[in-house]
Amino acid sequence: MIKTEEDFKKGQVLLIDKPLNWTSFQVVNKLRWEIRQRFNIKKIKVGHAGTLDPLASGLLIICTGKQTKEIHIYQGQEKEYTGSFTLGATTPSYDLETEIDNTFPTAHITETLLKETTQQFLGNIQQKPPIFSAIKKDGKRLYELARKGETTEINARTVRISEFEITKINLPIIEFRVVCSKGTYIRSLAYDFGLALNSGAHLSALRRTKIGDFSVDKAASIENFIESLHLDSKKSETTP
Repeated sequence: MIKTEEDFKKGQVLLIDKPLNWTSFQVVNKLRWEIRQRFNIKKIKVGHAGTLDPLASGLLIICTGKQTKEIHIYQGQEKEYTGSFTLGATTPSYDLETEIDNTFPTAHITETLLKETTQQFLGNIQQKPPIFSAIKKDGKRLYELARKGETTEINARTVRISEFEITKINLPIIEFRVVCSKGTYIRSLAYDFGLALNSGAHLSALRRTKIGDFSVDKAASIENFIESLHLDSKKSETTP
């Protein structure tokens, strides 16, 4: 079905598979620019329903026009992630953005211990966001302070993890699947999981696979979305 300028202004919900090394903001900017170019318009509202870190890939829900008023509904839905933790080492950012700062023993870690430890994280838990995060404190993003080498106290918050399973073990790397509430940091889960194992851990891969009933399987790449806009343009020109 051909999408018109009016369709995008009234509001569309777009499922985009965010690639690695793109910020969520860059995806929004790119799609906004492409829609403006396609219809030769100056302004169109475009926003996303939940940030993904640059080092993560997967599902972004993008809303346009009047549908941006509903973003909070999608933000509040449960999310599913898959990825990997690397055991035996930590990083300041809890992921691959920064270099390893400490190493820990892993010889005591068994499949049984791994699976038993996941049980500690089910339900409502207290979690501190990473210092390398976009949360604001005193008007500044935490990652801005972290990159300057400054430290600050971060308050724990309540999040909910409804499912947490280890899907593959190839030490020191383990693969996982997590279903969790809004506000959960998988990087913090990696760090806390390492502590619970009497070792260390950091997030080495992350992909968001679901938001509520929306699945990344139904999402388009940025390139495919842009291509569809151009195809719609050609179809509209040839439709009598």
